Amino acid sequence: MFEARGTRRFLAVAAALAFCLGPYLLVPLLSLTNNWRFPHLLPTDWQAQHWSHFLTGSAMVDSIGISLLISLLVCAVATPLGFLAARYVAYHPRREQLLITAYAPYVFSPVILATVLLYLYLKLDLVGSMLGVLAAQIMFAAGFALIFFVPFWNDHKRRLEELVYTLGGNRRQAFTQVLLPLFREPLLICAFQTFLISWTQYGTTLLIGAGKVQTLPLKVYDFVAEANPQYAAMAATLLILPPALLIWFNRKLALISSQEPL
Repeated sequence: MFEARGTRRFLAVAAALAFCLGPYLLVPLLSLTNNWRFPHLLPTDWQAQHWSHFLTGSAMVDSIGISLLISLLVCAVATPLGFLAARYVAYHPRREQLLITAYAPYVFSPVILATVLLYLYLKLDLVGSMLGVLAAQIMFAAGFALIFFVPFWNDHKRRLEELVYTLGGNRRQAFTQVLLPLFREPLLICAFQTFLISWTQYGTTLLIGAGKVQTLPLKVYDFVAEANPQYAAMAATLLILPPALLIWFNRKLALISSQEPL
């Protein structure tokens, strides 16, 4: 009985690991071979030289640069915007109603919402521009940041802020010397998340960018549509690399924080 239970537990853990780690292992392997067929468990023909041709293409380098630039800008704008907006919502008498409004961008899928907003972006002459893509992605990312930060603005934070005022401090001192240190980890986590929201965005970028803003997710789908599995795997490998690095960095940050004295 105990052996059967242990076997089931082992199989469940193995299945969970395969489900979580499978894409991070399968996609890089596909990018390194042209010949991987049944019944071989591993590729039989390794060809890493395709990476040099892939990365030296100006279009690919441009897509990586555009994706990084947009994601960093979205992260830099949406995180502090959501942080400050969450404080207003959390302390507002109609907090629940405002919080429901913050969920509005997530009622529909990004593609449907981008289609609805397309007319407005056309009127503002933002379709097909990086500025338009930035505005659309910031709307989603800032909404996420607001929802993320609202629970952190609680009565404890308010009492600490009022204590600073009682002791003669001003709003700037309360914000920079008390609140920001308390929000250091949530700010980093939210920054990671908003970066990834932008980094993996496809539907909104395709519609608002009108195919002119060629980010990395668009390149992945282009290669898939062209029936070019190796190039699609290479682009997908570059696409999953930042999430993997951010997960590792986030874990290291959590370990360091847990070892700090209270």
